[in-house]
This record gives sequence, C-alpha cells and structure tokens, in this order.
Amino acid sequence: MPNTNFELLGHSILPGKGMLLNLDIAKLHTGTKIEVPIIVQRGKKPGPVLLITGGIHGNEVNGVEIIRLLISKKYNRPEVGTVVCIPVVNIFGFLNQTREFPDGRDLNRVFPGSPRGSLASRFAYHIMKEIAPLADYCIDYHTGGESRFNAPQTRINKDDVESMELAKVFGAPFVVLANTREKSFREAMAKMGKKVLLFEGGKSLDINDMVTQTGIAGALRVMDHLGMRNFTEELSLMERKSLSPVTIESSQWVRAKYSGMFHPFVALGAKVKKGDLLGSVSDPFGNFERSIKAAATGHVICINQSPIVNQGDAILHISQE
Repeated sequence: MPNTNFELLGHSILPGKGMLLNLDIAKLHTGTKIEVPIIVQRGKKPGPVLLITGGIHGNEVNGVEIIRLLISKKYNRPEVGTVVCIPVVNIFGFLNQTREFPDGRDLNRVFPGSPRGSLASRFAYHIMKEIAPLADYCIDYHTGGESRFNAPQTRINKDDVESMELAKVFGAPFVVLANTREKSFREAMAKMGKKVLLFEGGKSLDINDMVTQTGIAGALRVMDHLGMRNFTEELSLMERKSLSPVTIESSQWVRAKYSGMFHPFVALGAKVKKGDLLGSVSDPFGNFERSIKAAATGHVICINQSPIVNQGDAILHISQE
C-alpha cells in the first residue's frame, strides 16, 4: 500500500515521522477512560504497512515484551513503508492480568465485532474499522494459555503460499498449518485480504528470553524481507534462525490418565519416537508413579508446566508425522 498519505484515528502522519496515538473507545465503571496506545512510525519512502500486535489476551505478556523491545531499540522505525505497533491490545486484561475482557469474553473470539455488541465486540469492531484496513501485513504475538508453554512457532493457513514464505523468513523452529479460529482476529484479517503471521511462544504471565529473542529476530527478518529496512547487522548479532523449520500439519494432545504430580522427561521442541518415555504422573504420597509414553513419532511443541495435573488435563502437545 503506498503511504504518501497516512491517516489514523483522525491524525495525519507525514513521511519520516512518528506519532503516539490513543484508541479511546471505552471507560471503566468508575468513568475512567481506558486508552490503548498505538505507536506509528513512517519511513521516508512509501511502501508496505506492517501492523504488529500483542496482548490480545491480556495475560500473554511475552508478546508485549517483544513489541516493547522492538520499540525501545527503535527497530520499529522503517526506512520504507510504515510500522504500526499496538503492544497491548487488551489493555483491560493486561491491567487485571487476565485473558478476558471485563465482560468475561475472549476478545479473540468476537471479531470482526459489532458497534452495538458487548464491550469486547465493540472494541473488536473499532480495531477492524479504524486500524486493520490500513495494514498490508500483520505479526500477532501470543503465548500458550495458563501453564502450557509453547515452543516458538508461527501459525498460518494451509495452502497460503505467501504466508508460508513469510513464516520461513520469520525463522521460528516450527510452522504450524492451522485453520483460523472462527471470529478470531486472524480470521477477520484474512477475510480482508491481509497476511497474518500468528506467533506462539512461552506461556501466560511469563517472560522467557529465548521466546523474546525469537520473536524480535523474526520481526526484523520480515521487515528486511519486505524491503522496509536492512537489519543485516542487527541480525548477525542474534541467534541464527532455523534454516529448515519443521512444518506441522497435524498434532495431538497427550492427556493425563491419572491425577497427580506431573514430571516431564522430554525437552520442548525435541523429536520423540513411538514408545519413548515422555514423563510420569505420581501421587504425592509415594504410592504410585505412572509412566507416559509416546503413541507416535513427532515433535514436542508444548509442555504443560503445571506441577499438579488432573485426570484428562492436556499435558504434552506432539506433532503427528
């Protein structure tokens, strides 16, 4: 999208300039305004518009940390095109350290929203109406829910050639071919013709250096690939990307057959073979310990790091080859 004229929330941002804007569409029950900061940086030359979002789920703080560092290190300042950063989309959940909006709804299940719907739905509507149309590409940062720690991975739709190219450029160890969830931000953006890389890494209410560095380097590679800025020098100082990321078409959760204390024996990202010992569940009194073995060959892409699990809990997510 040529960016000779770029207007957002009623403000015009000139080439080579930046601006801090606030999306102001809701108030707390006390009457206090809740404003969502939006950081816009334009290059001097016209080019693509990259939207970078985090914190759609308010307790997924590792994505917030990634975007914070992109801004603080001034990586979000392109030479060509425009970068729009929204570090915390769900500012309500971030304040309360919860996944949901104050109305109890999951923001990532109400897109494209409605101007007359719930609070979350109204918020989604304004995101899609006022911000999304300006973007050509989007990187949306997420983490695993609760205590489930995801290996760094990008998620894209199957048979989307351009998104697969971007996912390989991003350089996370895994590329998961996952259909968009109904009423998710990714689905709404895809229906508008936007290319979205959804990054998953880490777990809720946790900041992990490895996940953070993977997320930062991936964004720089995408910007470099799109011709927005040359990051060759910066990337040379970072951990090298996965030259051949593992593409995952299907996966399955291993669930606890017993309640008790969970002890994983495998590393995140490791490849396991059918019959390999994955971990164990034991009671707290030393009466039993039950082994957990792999039912098939695949990679461990998520581990539940909760020390105590209940029967039926998802404890390991393994790709299926």
